[in-house]
Amino acid sequence: MFDALSDRLESAWKKLRGQDKISQSNIQDALREVRRALLEADVNLQVVKDFISEVEAKAQGADVLAGVRPDQQFIKIVHDELVQVMGTENVPLAEAEAQPTIVLMAGLQGTGKTTATAKLALHLRKLDHSCLLVATDVYRPAAIDQLVTLGKQINVPVFDLGSDADPVEIARQGVERGRAEGVNTVIIDTAGRLQIDAEMMAELARIKETVQPHETLLVVDSMTGQEAANLTRTFHEQIGITGAILTKLDGDSRGGAALSVRQISGAPIKFVGVGEKVEALQPFYPDRMASRILGMGDVLTLVEKAQEEFDLADAEKMQEKILSAKFDFTDFLKQLRLLKNMGSLGGIMKMIPGMNKLSDDQLKQGETQLKRCEAMINSMTRQERHDPDLLASSPSRRRRIAKGSGYRETDVSKLVGDFQKMRSLMQQMGQGQMPGMPGIPGMFGGGGNALAGAGNRPSAPGWRGYNSGAATKKKKSKDKKKKGFGNL
Repeated sequence: MFDALSDRLESAWKKLRGQDKISQSNIQDALREVRRALLEADVNLQVVKDFISEVEAKAQGADVLAGVRPDQQFIKIVHDELVQVMGTENVPLAEAEAQPTIVLMAGLQGTGKTTATAKLALHLRKLDHSCLLVATDVYRPAAIDQLVTLGKQINVPVFDLGSDADPVEIARQGVERGRAEGVNTVIIDTAGRLQIDAEMMAELARIKETVQPHETLLVVDSMTGQEAANLTRTFHEQIGITGAILTKLDGDSRGGAALSVRQISGAPIKFVGVGEKVEALQPFYPDRMASRILGMGDVLTLVEKAQEEFDLADAEKMQEKILSAKFDFTDFLKQLRLLKNMGSLGGIMKMIPGMNKLSDDQLKQGETQLKRCEAMINSMTRQERHDPDLLASSPSRRRRIAKGSGYRETDVSKLVGDFQKMRSLMQQMGQGQMPGMPGIPGMFGGGGNALAGAGNRPSAPGWRGYNSGAATKKKKSKDKKKKGFGNL
């Protein structure tokens, strides 16, 4: 979403490169580029004015530290101000002293409210909270069926009284059911409308008055740009919301909503939806979002995503294999599949500092090469996967694999050769040696590696630069036996 904004901001930094200090005259061109970048990203005009004014004031009064270039100092000032605009810190979901915690979901039709309801329930389940979903949208065809289906998918019960019941009564009985069953959180999915109207607001107000929710979350489509912030303000003034969930943040839009919602509405963004899958909901951290916007990556979110997929015991076994050069194609395939479970390759790569400059073509090429690699490994016998040296010494085996996977023998030979090079490199890195980083060209068994060529980083399963230590300093896992960053 923020690719265009990141590119425009990059041109702002260039205006200050080569300068020996920040001054009133030399930051004007940079500020003009920042202003243009924010407006093109559909950030609210008043937010842009206030933002530029704050950045200019702080930049002029900043002392450039020894060894720090003026453009780097300016980036730091912009980063800090972005964090300030988006809310400074993560605002967690409220928890009631006496269970259950009641969460009321509101929003217009088409914003992804029902899906966001299920995503939030799954997020809470991962935190060992029991949930009950309540279906009060009796107007939209199949809305109740949609929530029931999503509930089954994530193994969370759904309470409904059918499409003929009164939404207020459904909400009341749903909360009573949750209280009787001792669940931690009751999440109420309400009806949306194509636009704000008096009837919709009145019904929401009655539901809110009846159930007295601890959280009233507005689900906002981030692709509506500035209107997202204005919508949040309207709901806040008329109903009183405690936060927003910004959906479709993975879409091809300009991203201005993320920078406008907090300033215009006064309500914090609590979660963001970053994909269609029910797992694709993340707590909103302003500092991490600011780093993504500025192309600095987001290592902490990457670590947390990895911790959800990697088992600590498996990670330790994998580390032993790497140190002893026993890492084989079975291990490689397992890590590729874990990588897939974390999301799209493009989304993951852009969380890694320095990888934000990968083009869409390079990422597509990387995805293609991953698929080629997986197809060739799937055509190997179990013995061949466990002992890659068999393939290095047997042309007939390579020909059979090529025929079975639909690729050429030269592709298989390249995969085997590059895998052995990678295994040797990983062993040296694991033993504390730092050999030259050649980029491991063609790592994925194709004609050249789109990923390794950018930044000369080792590929897929060899990412050992980001280990569990980076995560534990910021946030320790609750279940050490179950979670770990492994060898990503």
